[in-house]
Amino acid sequence: MARENQNDILKLGSYELKSRLFVGSGKYATYEIMQQALAASGCEVVTVAVRRERLFDNRQRNILDFIDRDHYRILPNTAGCFNAEDAIRCARLGRELLEMDWVKLEVLGDKQTLLPDPIGTLQATETLVKEGFTVLVYTSDDPVLAQRLEEAGATSVMPAAAPIGSGQGVLNPNNIRIILERAKVPIIVDAGVGTASDVTIAMELGAEGVLLNTGIAGARDPVRMAQAMKYAIEAGRQAYLAGRIPKKLYASASSPLEGTIGTNA
Repeated sequence: MARENQNDILKLGSYELKSRLFVGSGKYATYEIMQQALAASGCEVVTVAVRRERLFDNRQRNILDFIDRDHYRILPNTAGCFNAEDAIRCARLGRELLEMDWVKLEVLGDKQTLLPDPIGTLQATETLVKEGFTVLVYTSDDPVLAQRLEEAGATSVMPAAAPIGSGQGVLNPNNIRIILERAKVPIIVDAGVGTASDVTIAMELGAEGVLLNTGIAGARDPVRMAQAMKYAIEAGRQAYLAGRIPKKLYASASSPLEGTIGTNA
């Protein structure tokens, strides 16, 4: 039986969350739109890139002034880092600035595709875990690498649905299934989702959550899309917990064939 949402808690290290939707803070036209979208999404966790140049806007307003720390948990991320050393440095900086001991780790390997560097990602994970960080690590949908990151001590492994910002949705559900089947830590699908149905698919596969940014910030109406993502994450989670019927090649009558009016006893 599916549990009620309020009792369906996601645990990430010492953090306990009711919402399984993680939302980014970049690419919005204004901070005010970002504020409205975050509220509409129902999220509890907002990611902020430590090294982002737009920590201040063109009016010198700080993005952190538009995120209510009493309502949201800020998750520092190392977006824009292309080697383990930079990512580790950003994680340490985020811990000092935001007083948070968790980090969304990204170590990218290519500026065009923004695919992760598997070696750098593993190295940075090992170092940050040793330093006491709760590491949520962005990776490709490679089941072997996901397992290695878990073994390195990652609190959560975050395979990409598709390339960052591409909006292509879950391109390789089979790999995500393999990762989920083997994992002993929460799997959060990260990057590449474009609309509500993409989020629902990820959750129906059994993901513990979804992290996204561009799918909301880049929508024609970000606030309305944020609300759609909220419903999508809830619908996908409930469908997964309920357990879908198996797919069959042939039809199966939805009403009983025996004992109905007009049939012989």
